[in-house]
Amino acid sequence: FIAESPLVIGRALDAGCVPVSFLMEPQHITGKGAEILTRCDPDIPVYTAPLDVLTQLTGFHLTRGMLCAMRRPPLPTLDEVCAGARRIAVLENVMNPTNLGAIFRCAAALGMDAVLLSPTCCDPLCRRAIRVSMGTVFQIPWAKLQPDEEGNRFGRLKALGFRLAATALKNDSVSIDDPRLAAEPRLAVVMGTEGTGLEQSAIDACDYTVMIPMHHGVDSLNVAAASAVAFWQLGRRTES
Repeated sequence: FIAESPLVIGRALDAGCVPVSFLMEPQHITGKGAEILTRCDPDIPVYTAPLDVLTQLTGFHLTRGMLCAMRRPPLPTLDEVCAGARRIAVLENVMNPTNLGAIFRCAAALGMDAVLLSPTCCDPLCRRAIRVSMGTVFQIPWAKLQPDEEGNRFGRLKALGFRLAATALKNDSVSIDDPRLAAEPRLAVVMGTEGTGLEQSAIDACDYTVMIPMHHGVDSLNVAAASAVAFWQLGRRTES
């Protein structure tokens, strides 16, 4: 995968990711990138070029002037990332890398212990998602959520003791500040795709349907904005 900017590359290194090579503007060798390079094997190739050449090579403007190709770390299992977790985010069909990166940043900042993604979600290690997340994709555990042989996508989570809260604008929804949610020992916050939200089958499989109250005729929030509200409120817990 490609990590962009010294901040993101540093967080990837902190998580144990292994660099393959660097591409940067020449001044960053002794400037912003100097500390990063001192953390790496001196035999790792470092390629440099002026910004206009880098833009032609990559097809986009490097705002921080530094890229690093890195090896993907082993992906943990659902059981591994959920071990000890009490609040997790479950994303279904979130395909926009900007939204996915923003959700990861919110999850890390606002109390989620892990993130699970359906097979149709965007890759969290695509360059745009990593950059928007500010490297938090390396700070919060995540794994793929695969349906079982019978097609049940949440069966394993329920077996681990999680109750599921679907975020959806439905008439039978409970308010996001319902005290029953905070009282749940283990809660999974389930969010859907950018345009249509969660599929009805996913909502039906959840224990709660949760709604963020809206005003001024607004019918919904962007999924990344909604995640910030949901994680802030549903990340709170009351001890039984």
